Amino acid sequence: MAGLEAQMSSGSNPDVSLLYDINGLTDDTPGWFDRGMEFVGEYGILFGLVLVVLWCWWGARKRGALDDAASSVAAVVWAPLAAAVAVLVNVPIRSFVERPRPFKDHDGLHVLIDGKNDFSFVSDHATLAMAMGAALFVAHRKLGFVGIGLAVVEGFCRVFMGVHYPTDVVGGFALGTAVALLLSPLASALLTPVARAVGRSRVAWLVWSPSAVPAPGAVELPEARGSSGSDEERDLAA
Repeated sequence: MAGLEAQMSSGSNPDVSLLYDINGLTDDTPGWFDRGMEFVGEYGILFGLVLVVLWCWWGARKRGALDDAASSVAAVVWAPLAAAVAVLVNVPIRSFVERPRPFKDHDGLHVLIDGKNDFSFVSDHATLAMAMGAALFVAHRKLGFVGIGLAVVEGFCRVFMGVHYPTDVVGGFALGTAVALLLSPLASALLTPVARAVGRSRVAWLVWSPSAVPAPGAVELPEARGSSGSDEERDLAA
């Protein structure tokens, strides 16, 4: 009831209204579900994105010759780096906007996690997740969609937990996407030569899998003949 009264007092602000609508779902969810959402929103999604990046890297190593594998691995490596760069860019943004957490300005919210006393805009978690998802999309379309989907879930969790406004999440999505896509060409130009050099070193397995490439001079064996022999053999037999 307190949440409903606070929502009504927020007037026509759609950001606050949507915050109460999403966070208000906790009124009908059991405690174990809330604890699960707390873990997923705080750690689980980010851990899942790391697994997707590792999966993408493992496949990129098998992209044929060294040059192809190096460019593919460089694109994958950009995903976690893009997330780190996006969070660094967010530091001055947060300090400039200085938006308090929603539970500090609005009563009746069910906050699922304690200790969130820093500024709210933009969401670090949403920024991290979408930066990785967008960068993965550049490296691998299908896994990129998986990453973007996980980022969307991350954004929902942050609002559900009562620690961010919806616009904090949207801002994080925009920031993460911008950093990942706009800096992708520069990152590729810088990381691909590094990946190529690693591919020629003793730790080449980090960049490519030589077993996925046919050995030089290898000759493909012809298909096995049937038991009846060739046409010429059949003619001789006749």
